[in-house]
Amino acid sequence: MPSPVRLDRSLISDAAFSPIADKIERGERLSAEDGVALFASPDLLGLGHMADAVNRAKHGNRVTFAANQHINPTNICILRKTCVFCSYARLPKEEGAYRYTMDQVWAEAETANSTLTREFHIVGGLDMHAGLAYYVEMFRGLKERHPNVHIKALTAVEIAHIARIDKLSVRDTLIALREAGLDTMPGGGAEVFADRVRRLVAPGKESPETWFHVHDTAHRLGIPTHCTMLYGHVETYEERVDHILRLRDQQDRTGGFLAFIPLAFHPENTVFERRGWRHTTGADDLKMLAFSRLMLDNVENIKAYWIMMGMPLAAIALHFGANDVQGTVVREQIFHAAGARTETEQKIEELVRFVRDAGRTPVQRDTLYNELRRW
Repeated sequence: MPSPVRLDRSLISDAAFSPIADKIERGERLSAEDGVALFASPDLLGLGHMADAVNRAKHGNRVTFAANQHINPTNICILRKTCVFCSYARLPKEEGAYRYTMDQVWAEAETANSTLTREFHIVGGLDMHAGLAYYVEMFRGLKERHPNVHIKALTAVEIAHIARIDKLSVRDTLIALREAGLDTMPGGGAEVFADRVRRLVAPGKESPETWFHVHDTAHRLGIPTHCTMLYGHVETYEERVDHILRLRDQQDRTGGFLAFIPLAFHPENTVFERRGWRHTTGADDLKMLAFSRLMLDNVENIKAYWIMMGMPLAAIALHFGANDVQGTVVREQIFHAAGARTETEQKIEELVRFVRDAGRTPVQRDTLYNELRRW
C-alpha cells in the first residue's frame, strides 16, 4: 500500500482532486474512478504536484539511468500484416528484412567495450527461424564475451512464440534461457489489455492472459521483468485505467515488476497516419506519467523514456512522477522506424547534465536499480 504524503493544496486548483488528494495524504490506494478523474481533469499542474510529491517520498531527489545498449537481432515477424501499429516488422522476403548471424551480434555488442555498457536490451520480431537454439547461442556467447553485462531480453510475446515453435512450455523455455544467460525481461507487447483495443490494433498478437502468464511464470522463477502500456491510439481513459489496475494486481501477487514504462504511440509509417492520427500531446504524455505514479503505487520505478518523448519533455516529466530516464541506449531501431525524431543515443555525461539541469541528482544504476554512481 502507498505511504502517506504531504501535499500543498494551494497548487491544486481542481476541486475534483480534493478526495483524491485526501487519499494520497492518508496513504490510501486510488480507485478506478479516481484514475478516470485524473485523466479527465484540466488541472495538469495539480496532477503533476501530486505525482511529484509521491515520487519524492519514494526517491527523494534522485533520478536514475543505466548504461545500456539495444540490440535488435531480427525484424522478421509473423505478425507483419496484423500488428497495424508496427513500422519495424518485415516479412522474410520483404525489402529491409534481416536476421543477424551470431558474428553480427558479437560485432554489435563490441560497442560495450568502449561505452562501459552494463546492460544489453534485446528484442526483435517473431521470426520462425529464431527459436530457442538461436537465443541460447546468443546469450551464452554474449555472457562469454561480456560476463559483467546484464542481459535484459525478449518480451512476453517473443517468449510465447519461442515456446510455441519449439513445442515447449513457457516455464521450460524461460528456464533454458535463464541458464543461457537471461537475467531480466523487458515489458513490451502489452499494448493495451482491453479486448476491444486489441481487436483493432493487434488482432493476431498474444492475448493479455498469455502476456500475464509469461510474466507471472518469470516472476515465480526469480526472473524480474518490466511492464508497459502503448497509449495514444484508440483506447479510452477507462481502458487505460483498467490496464494499470491489471498490472497493479499482478504486482500485488508476485512483486516481480521492476519498472513501468508508458510508451506513446507513434503513428507515422502506419495505417493510423493515413487515417489522420497524430502524435500524443506533451500534456497527455505528462498526464500519463503522473497518473501511472499515482495509480501504480506498488511499482517503484516510472520511466520517462526519452526515445519516445525527447529530452526537453523528459526533463519536465521528472517533475510529474518519473524517477528514471532509461539509459544510453546506443542504437534504437523500433521506435525510429515509426517516425521517432529523437537521438538514438545519449552519452553518460549528457544524461548527467540533463538530470542536473532538471534540478535533480543524477544516479547511474544497474538493471536491478542498484546504485552504481552518484554525481
